[in-house]
Amino acid sequence: MPDQTLHPPGPVLVTGGNGYVASWLVEGLLKLGFDVHATVRDPRDPRKTAHLGAIARGCPGSLSLFRADLLDADAFDRPMAECGLVFHTASPLIVRDVGDPVRDLIEPATQGTRHVLEAAGRTPSVRRVVFTSSIVAVYGDAADLADSEEDRFDESHWNTTSNEHHQPYSRSKTLAERLAWEMAGRQDRWDLVVVNPGLVLGPGLSPHTAAEGVLVMRDLGSGYYRFGAPELEFAVVDVRDVAEGHLRAGLMPGAAGRHILVSETLGLIEIASVLRDRFGDAFPFPRQAVSRPVALMMAPRRGIPQAVAKRNLGYPLRFSNRRAKEALGMSFRPAAESVAEHFRQLLDDGVVKVPRGGGAVSGATRRHPGSRG
Repeated sequence: MPDQTLHPPGPVLVTGGNGYVASWLVEGLLKLGFDVHATVRDPRDPRKTAHLGAIARGCPGSLSLFRADLLDADAFDRPMAECGLVFHTASPLIVRDVGDPVRDLIEPATQGTRHVLEAAGRTPSVRRVVFTSSIVAVYGDAADLADSEEDRFDESHWNTTSNEHHQPYSRSKTLAERLAWEMAGRQDRWDLVVVNPGLVLGPGLSPHTAAEGVLVMRDLGSGYYRFGAPELEFAVVDVRDVAEGHLRAGLMPGAAGRHILVSETLGLIEIASVLRDRFGDAFPFPRQAVSRPVALMMAPRRGIPQAVAKRNLGYPLRFSNRRAKEALGMSFRPAAESVAEHFRQLLDDGVVKVPRGGGAVSGATRRHPGSRG
C-alpha cells in the first residue's frame, strides 16, 4: 500500500467475506489494523468460515462475522453500522450450465447491489463503497473487440452484447455495475470506486469452489484437451493483486471511477505450456490447438453454448491496465506465476488428480492460509 491512504473511522464492511478474493481482502485489512465486519451466508459453518478465523489470529485488527443474504433488503444494516468503508464483493458466480439466468444470476446480483447500497444510504458513517465488478461488464465476447475500431478494451467500454440468454453471467455483472453507478449518482455523501478484474487465478485461503478458473485448470490437467485445445484467450489476474486493488481503491484518497485489473492475456495452449514447464510431463497438457469446427463441437460438452463459442474462439482479447497502474499504483504478478500456483493448490486439495503412472510432480509451492507474498 502507498504511504498516503485513508483511515476511515470505525469498522470496515466486506460482503461475501469468505469468498476467493474477499478472503485475501479481509486478511489485508486485518493486517492494516482494521476492525472488519464480514458478511457470510452462515457464520456457524466452519467449512466456510474457519479459514477467516485462522487469518484473524495474530493480526492487529479484529474480525466479526454476520449472516446476510443478498435477497434480504434489511440484511446489511446491522453489519454496516458505524462503518466508514464498504467493500461489496458478494455476487453469484455461475458461468456455465446456468439453470435460470434471471433467478440464479441477474436477480441476486442486482438486488444484492441495491440492498447493499440502500443500506449505505441509511448508514450515516459510510463515506466510500468499493464495488467488485468484472471485465465482463466491459465486454461481452472477444468478437466485440474485432467489431470495434479499438485495439484493446479500457474503462470507457461497456458490455452491450450480453443478455439473459447469451452470456447471462456477463449480463448480471453489467446490470449490477450500471445500477451501482446510478445509485451513487443520486446522492453525494459516499463515493463509488469500481474494480473490474479478469479471470482470477492464484492460491486461495480456503478450498476452491467450482469457479471458472478451477474448471479451466481441471480440464487441462484431466486430459480432456490432450489432443488439442480451443483457441480461446483469457485475461488473467492474480487473486492477491485483485485484493490489493480493492485495498487501494478503498484507501487511496483520490481513487475514483473504474479500474481494469488484468496482468496479461494467455491462450489455453500458452497456459498449458506454463503448466508443462512447471509440472513436467506427468499430465497430458495439450501441445496444439484444435480446428474451429472441432472446438465448436467440444464447447457444449463443457457447458458453453455454440453461440458463445462462435464469438470467442479464435478472437484476440486485449485490455489496457494503464489506469490501474497510474491511478492506483498497481503492479501485477506475471500470469505464469498465478497459473502455476493455482494448479499446485488444486493438486494439494485433490481437485486435480495426478494421472495413474504419472510419476512425481514438481511445481510451485502452495501458500497456506494466512500467508502472503
